[in-house]
Amino acid sequence: MKSIDPQDAFTAPDEKRRREDTEQLADVARLLRRQVLRMTTEAGSGHPTSCLSCAEIVAALFFHEMRWDPADPQARNVDRFVLSKGHAAPILWAALAAAGAIEEDPMSLRRIDSTLEGHPTPNNPWVKVATGSLGQGLSAANGMALANRLDGIEARVFCLLGDGECSEGSVWEAAQFASLNRLANLVAIVDVNGLGQSGPAPYGHDTAVLAGRFEAFGWRAIEIDGHDPDAVLDALERAREGGPTAILARTMKGRGVSFLEGASGWHGKPVEPARLQQALDEVGDAQAPPRVAPRRAGKFEAAAAGTPGSIDVGYAPGTEVATREAYGHALKKLGALNPDIVALDGDVKNSTRSEFFAEAFPERFFECYIAEQNMVGAALGLAACGKIPFVSTFACFLSRAYDFIRMAGHSRPQHLVFCGSHAGVSIGEDGPSQMGLEDLAMFRALGHSTVLYPCDAVSAERLTEQAMRSEGIVYLRTSRGKTPVIYGNDETFPVGGSKVLRASGDDQCTVVAAGVTVHEALAAHDLLKQQGIHVRVIDAYSVKPLDVATLVQAAGETRSLVVVEDHWADGGLGDAVARAHDWLVPLRFLAVASEPRSGAPHALLERHGISRHAIVRQVLALVNHPDARRLRA
Repeated sequence: MKSIDPQDAFTAPDEKRRREDTEQLADVARLLRRQVLRMTTEAGSGHPTSCLSCAEIVAALFFHEMRWDPADPQARNVDRFVLSKGHAAPILWAALAAAGAIEEDPMSLRRIDSTLEGHPTPNNPWVKVATGSLGQGLSAANGMALANRLDGIEARVFCLLGDGECSEGSVWEAAQFASLNRLANLVAIVDVNGLGQSGPAPYGHDTAVLAGRFEAFGWRAIEIDGHDPDAVLDALERAREGGPTAILARTMKGRGVSFLEGASGWHGKPVEPARLQQALDEVGDAQAPPRVAPRRAGKFEAAAAGTPGSIDVGYAPGTEVATREAYGHALKKLGALNPDIVALDGDVKNSTRSEFFAEAFPERFFECYIAEQNMVGAALGLAACGKIPFVSTFACFLSRAYDFIRMAGHSRPQHLVFCGSHAGVSIGEDGPSQMGLEDLAMFRALGHSTVLYPCDAVSAERLTEQAMRSEGIVYLRTSRGKTPVIYGNDETFPVGGSKVLRASGDDQCTVVAAGVTVHEALAAHDLLKQQGIHVRVIDAYSVKPLDVATLVQAAGETRSLVVVEDHWADGGLGDAVARAHDWLVPLRFLAVASEPRSGAPHALLERHGISRHAIVRQVLALVNHPDARRLRA
């Protein structure tokens, strides 16, 4: 079988060439189906029927339409493929193997030592974002298309979705975003096979319903028979005219095997070994696939990587500035130093203060509106293309996008920063719906994440700078209200560090705080000192990783610890301290433990027992306790 000419996919083929192409692709589809059946039966698990339905689509993309280089998974100036219906991973591995892009044996599917996992992850170099939690791929494709635009790359991004996952609202968040941002080089292909996991998909094979929805969001929609190679090629050619374009492909789940085709009850089930040969016979034999000649979407030269210099910070001691304000100033300064920084916001940029960046660098700022799931997914797509995204919104609204954040963790981006503002009961009168009280727990729970919580403007700017330099997912927690500047402008804030703000040889207790409670702890220190009681105060600005050594030293010298935080009692700073060491001294926690309500910030801190007066009461209870006196003796 002859190879595909590098120019054929972007020239109008004559009738004879088209017939040859469709015959080749039909043959490739058979080969992919055979491989999928063998792989999943060998593995004893997998989703073969979901792969069989999209074989013609995958064959057309990898062996005809896409400009890519099977020898270079890191290339930027190539078309990208995102498998949003991640359970169809076996057909992706089969296509990559058939094209010569991977050397691993496809029969190693789902083995612990194989990168060919049950759902796509970046353990395999051809996968840029982890998928499998449905409804997320199109948002990531949005981010990749944005990165291409920023870098002047005329490549396209293809995203393969299932009809079942189109019940996810995040798909339509992504559709709106793509249209508003005129992502002409984005193509969504929906495999409308009519069956979900437990029964029929909502609209069966009625592609008109989904076509109408995409059109309502401003997309071009093309309805086709997804098992007709000629129709698939024609739709892909029409998609070159610009978009965003949605191809709605009517297919049959389990296509090609009589006892699987259109049958319920086979989702996630491989064919038994005893029936495998029957299935292979029904699919039919296939020849070796055509060679995929390397093709690029124009030229691209990555900018030389460099480490930008440090930002200048200038605040007068005692000046009251909100940490969210300082974050906005730092983000703007960093944007001037590093052109790879991009910012995304969810229609609260005048509160998060990412508006400063938006005004200075409008081409690198993306307003995502009130659609936090797509905002996070698009940020991940940008990060997968080498950008450094800063995602800003209220801390509480990030909980809506937590599944996207969780999957971003599994994608292991080099840099992805989240800033949650308006954290805790200290935001005041807006009440509990606006109070981020779960956010530290959310981000601490991610593997290999970094969690930073500044208490004043200087630490906010310096920690924003640290967030840019830190690898992986970084969460930066900022506050609504103004707090006094307590640090000098040249102070440094290394990740994993802390600051001992008050200390003496007579300290009887250590108070560990972060963010707004640092200022309550300092005030409590002064009140206790008036009573002749000395306490140590530590600003644990790095919640994860925690400065365990400093805390252990303080516990040994002061014989008791009090942790105070503006967060639910579970999962936050207190839990981080508790599990960091086997403490042999009294350890007490002050945190939000009852349902908040609207009120003045100071009144809410008092109500929830995290104010300066609550700290004083707790310290007094500790130092006057018989056990505390015994330890000091």
